[in-house]
Amino acid sequence: MDLCDINTIKALLARHGFHFSKSMGQNFLIQDWVPREIAAASGAGADTAVLEIGPGIGPLTAELCRRAAKVVAVELDQTLVPVLSETMGGFDNFTLVRGDIMKLEIPALVREHMTGYRPMVCANLPYNITTPVLTALVEAKCFDTITVMIQKEVAQRLAGGPGSDYGAFSVFMQYYTQPEVLFDVPPECFLPAPKVTSAVLRCRVRKEPPVDLRCPEPFYFRTVRAAFALRRKTLVNSLQSVFGGQISKEKLAAAVEECGLPPTIRGERLGLEDFAALSAVLHRSLSEQTGGV
Repeated sequence: MDLCDINTIKALLARHGFHFSKSMGQNFLIQDWVPREIAAASGAGADTAVLEIGPGIGPLTAELCRRAAKVVAVELDQTLVPVLSETMGGFDNFTLVRGDIMKLEIPALVREHMTGYRPMVCANLPYNITTPVLTALVEAKCFDTITVMIQKEVAQRLAGGPGSDYGAFSVFMQYYTQPEVLFDVPPECFLPAPKVTSAVLRCRVRKEPPVDLRCPEPFYFRTVRAAFALRRKTLVNSLQSVFGGQISKEKLAAAVEECGLPPTIRGERLGLEDFAALSAVLHRSLSEQTGGV
């Protein structure tokens, strides 16, 4: 069964009485090169178990099953369960988990289904859950790589360096992983066609932090969030909106200067090393005051 052939898809969906859900961000692939290239880019092989989120009718799932030792797919839409029973019936290395990935304990899921294999993620994510799902996958600390198809603009932002589109989540992803945009997927590759271009993002999970922190990791990310709190303001003003009750504006300005940064710089211009230096200075400043951090 060609799961990317539009006539096959329509007949399959009609047979099961399936209707697309806008709230779930469902867009099915109709170009077979896309799932084939995504699966190949994921690095799935005989020693791997792959977690897929939102398999739909299974075109990417099938490609992963042909490569990996195991594929565990989490599907929220219960109306797709009988569809997947038909399309994935020929693969004995496929496991369907019914549920919401945001409500599942991911480490427990990995222990139950992926023990003995190198775990990775490969998925075509709905645009509206990209950030929370990627956050949960990274924080689970279970996977070697995370390969996802998401909105192109988001993929570029996560993989790009400091600049106007760079944000706190970019820093988060680049601290824990090495994101790389692999290729674009135009709207006409989907049914129904979305209004934006997609892109495949591969994130290789880091074994060690990319920077040497001189403060607790949570404080590092508190500093990062503070730096982006007021995007149109200078770094000092943005930091003041978060730390102002604990550190004076003068000391915040002095901290920025101590890190060798211009007084008018904005948070979006800082790289991971800059944030490491700044968070260390701010942490020291707070630690010197009564009450600490």
